[in-house]
Amino acid sequence: MSGVFVGMPAFPEAARTAVADATLRSNLRHATHTIRDKRARAVAELADWAELREAGRRIKEQTLRHLDRHLLRLEESVTAAGGTVHWAADAEEANRIVAGLVRATGETEVVKVKSMATQEIGLNEALAAEGIRAYETDLAELIVQLGDDRPSHILVPAIHRNRGEIRDVFRSEMGKWGRPAPDGLTDAPAELAEAARLHLREKFLRAKVGISGANFMVAETGTLVVVESEGNGRMCLTLPETLISVVGIEKVVPSWRDLEVFLQTLPRSSTAERMNPYTSMWTGTSDDDGPSAFHLVLLDAGRTDVLADETGRQALRCIRCSACLNVCPVYERAGGHAYGSVYPGPIGAILTPQLRGTASGIDASLPYASSLCGACYEVCPVAIDIPEVLVHLRERIVERGGPGHRRERAAMKAAGWVLDHPSLLAAGERLATRTRALHPRNPPGARAWTESRDLPELPAEPFRDWWRKNRT
Repeated sequence: MSGVFVGMPAFPEAARTAVADATLRSNLRHATHTIRDKRARAVAELADWAELREAGRRIKEQTLRHLDRHLLRLEESVTAAGGTVHWAADAEEANRIVAGLVRATGETEVVKVKSMATQEIGLNEALAAEGIRAYETDLAELIVQLGDDRPSHILVPAIHRNRGEIRDVFRSEMGKWGRPAPDGLTDAPAELAEAARLHLREKFLRAKVGISGANFMVAETGTLVVVESEGNGRMCLTLPETLISVVGIEKVVPSWRDLEVFLQTLPRSSTAERMNPYTSMWTGTSDDDGPSAFHLVLLDAGRTDVLADETGRQALRCIRCSACLNVCPVYERAGGHAYGSVYPGPIGAILTPQLRGTASGIDASLPYASSLCGACYEVCPVAIDIPEVLVHLRERIVERGGPGHRRERAAMKAAGWVLDHPSLLAAGERLATRTRALHPRNPPGARAWTESRDLPELPAEPFRDWWRKNRT
């Protein structure tokens, strides 16, 4: 995944720093509560929401079970419509393909639609190394790029920034990337949006190459779909002469009828709208409209390995709505950067460790970045049981071993033996209550627990003794 996250500390350390940032917590609390409340109202309008959710789950699950077949059909359909399909096993190959396609046009700059896949593979950095400058055109992505920042949310990458911070970024950085911010720019939303619009317009009119991702790919017709709220995506998809789309292989759906379900559930779950203001669809190329060359780069980058895990592959059902982030108490307090990935929040906690593996400290810590409250599962429009996958990944990490995990297994084995011997357990309980005044607040080996939690106080007598005296 993207090089901008290389060297990030493990989640507990990063979260500790983030929680101490009062401005960050205020920004996150305001934004997530606003979005979640609007989403709840939008979903409540549909009497058949539960049925739509189940339909989405089934479509995604059946597609993943026969993904090879649907991808081959997609390739045939895209090729028949005049496009070219490229297969990329990993990020390095995908970046090499895209850079080669851009170089073949003779261009040194591209405009981009907001894309999680291109962030995942670090495409902007790879293009920069080849002398190609990529311009983000989504407003939030533009803020992140101008501020030399990292995205912290799936839907609203600059959610950690307030209006005053955005104004300061525009004032100081816009001129380095093109048209500068207007004199006297304030933090009024309309002025900030107009400054971005003026800054980007010259890039739209000049660019010969556009790069996008896609929310969905329809195997039946070879159609790609991008949903967005600003119109910048449509500019990138229609004005350039060459369009290159980098899309994860899990984004395919078999038919147009399947797409109908997601065009109802995605906007309500993400932006709390009945439909997206801009739903752009394109099928290959046309002599009369749009780009004259279209390339689709199908990205694996660990997804095939995820497919092999029957429990973990639920994560590939994700349609990137971000509803789980907006209800997560951990994300609200820690923010997206603490996850060390372009996929933050609950979905990132189960997707990133599967795509990248759990060899690094940050990736091994992500499945523990949850209270397992289940709010993420309740709002997921494709019914991904995120808590189930989190526990599953924790089990895999424990099985992988290590000194700490060996001690944990030994402790659990000892506890199991004691629980199998009621008389020994009773004696231990009585000894513990009689010596409770001597118990340390931070027992040896329990620091990971007691750092953030208080040990429960032992009662004056064990429950079994109290029951024996009072049950009659």
